[in-house]
Amino acid sequence: MMKKAEIETFFAQLQEADPEPKGELDYINSFTLLVAVVLSAQATDIGVNKATGPLFAVADTPEKMLALGEAKIRDYIKTIGLFNNKAKNVYALCRQLIDLHNSIVPEDRETLETLPGVGRKTANVVLNIAFGHPTIAVDTHLFRLGNRTGLAPGKTPLAVEKRLLKRIPAAYLRHAHHWLILHGRYICKARKPECGACIVREVCGYKAKVA
Repeated sequence: MMKKAEIETFFAQLQEADPEPKGELDYINSFTLLVAVVLSAQATDIGVNKATGPLFAVADTPEKMLALGEAKIRDYIKTIGLFNNKAKNVYALCRQLIDLHNSIVPEDRETLETLPGVGRKTANVVLNIAFGHPTIAVDTHLFRLGNRTGLAPGKTPLAVEKRLLKRIPAAYLRHAHHWLILHGRYICKARKPECGACIVREVCGYKAKVA
């Protein structure tokens, strides 16, 4: 397991390379961010952005999205995996936001998780990006990095999330989610990690790392 001093170095170097990391999903406001994250499950950010560009141009509020109707929402997102179920969730999500939350995206995890199509990971992403909360959303990239590097080993995404929250210094928590996702997506890849291009290679505990 990575030591405390190594974790500090790990995030200090990521911060130096990218002080203000950004997510790769396109959005206009907290509502469109929520929809984009719901649509991104088992899909690529690039694929989601291609679909949501035209969709958000005509529907950037719960009322406008609801007015489109489920069938039209489905037409806009039909290039995304699981589009039938996702269209149902987005439509139902809009109704619930209007009826129960005055069309405002909730700013707490428990309430967000009551919305159709929203699980813990989605809620954490929305809280982090839209509201600046120091949350960690453990996707496949973070789960891999947590275990591979020795940063936060765990057998489940929730175990990795809790360990990350405990081990990452407070100064880095707000952006840690994005640093780790981007690092996992472009450097610490699943099959062939690019260790030679890795700026945190020296403190990484990956036994099979190569120069």
